[in-house]
Amino acid sequence: MPVATPEQYAAMLDAAQEGGYAYPAINITSLTTINGALKAFAEAGSDGIIQVSTGGGSFASGTAVADEAFGAIVLAEATHLLAEKYDILVGLHTDHCHPQKVDSFLRPLLDASRKRIAEGKGPLFNSHMFDGSVVELDENLEISKDLLKECAELDIILEIEAGCVGGEEDGHDTSGLPAEKLYTSPEDMMQVYETLNGIGRFMFAATFGNVHGAYKPGSVKLKPTILRDGQKVVTDKYGAEAEMDLVFHGGSGSSLEDIRETLDYGVVKMNIDTDTQYAFTRPIVTHMCENIEGVLKIDGEVGNKKVYDPRGYLKKGEQGLCDRLKEACDDLLSSGKSVYGKV
Repeated sequence: MPVATPEQYAAMLDAAQEGGYAYPAINITSLTTINGALKAFAEAGSDGIIQVSTGGGSFASGTAVADEAFGAIVLAEATHLLAEKYDILVGLHTDHCHPQKVDSFLRPLLDASRKRIAEGKGPLFNSHMFDGSVVELDENLEISKDLLKECAELDIILEIEAGCVGGEEDGHDTSGLPAEKLYTSPEDMMQVYETLNGIGRFMFAATFGNVHGAYKPGSVKLKPTILRDGQKVVTDKYGAEAEMDLVFHGGSGSSLEDIRETLDYGVVKMNIDTDTQYAFTRPIVTHMCENIEGVLKIDGEVGNKKVYDPRGYLKKGEQGLCDRLKEACDDLLSSGKSVYGKV
């Protein structure tokens, strides 16, 4: 099954950590974006991570339903089916879930995994993110401990965040935060490790100036050495085996130099959304502009069904997303390194 088993997902992360590369984690919202992601990973010979946000789940459930958890389940089940046609592994993940949505979003998804496991299947998702960065670190980690226990019972990995990713994503706006909030301290990284180690496997979105969204070059000041320094504090005390699996949020628009540097400090997953959204939309806009008299019924004309059929332009969007995601695989050095069939 190309949606990874829990054992295969762990092996994917181990291989990335040991091999000095990371997986692109792309936010999807529809069958078209799922297909574009799977095609990209397959053509790149890369395993990867497909993830769903609360807003993506709401969108996928339809405007009449607007149920975040239900839509996420629909997208995950569709990915399980579609991925069977490919010869790479993908992990299924959910993106930022803030404390106020744990009971309405995250726990229903854990229940869905329990149901699948009871039926003799694997969990629905391989990992989930709890984003407690909106509360104080002590409270964040208390909630994280409880969620990690629940996830570990289901062979699910929990991603947590300490420090804040700037900008706006899916209605969560941290653009007004003071700059120092965008950088996780070594002390914070030590507290995360000492609190969560031994409960279950976790990934850690430590922040080093990351910002969601699109910005002109030079506008975002990343400091990847923060990751290095935090990892060193932990491994100096607890040994090399204590190196944590780190996550790079706000990867869109980052320089290749910054991306590659993070790979040296334990980053195994980089989120990409803004860049792939643009890559999906740009060819659709071109299609509309080039076929404006066909997609619209102007001056009593009937238009051209071949150019306003959504399948025609959505295929172009799928290919645009695919091309950009393959570029991300190259940037993160995961191309050609699928562990499918090896674990």
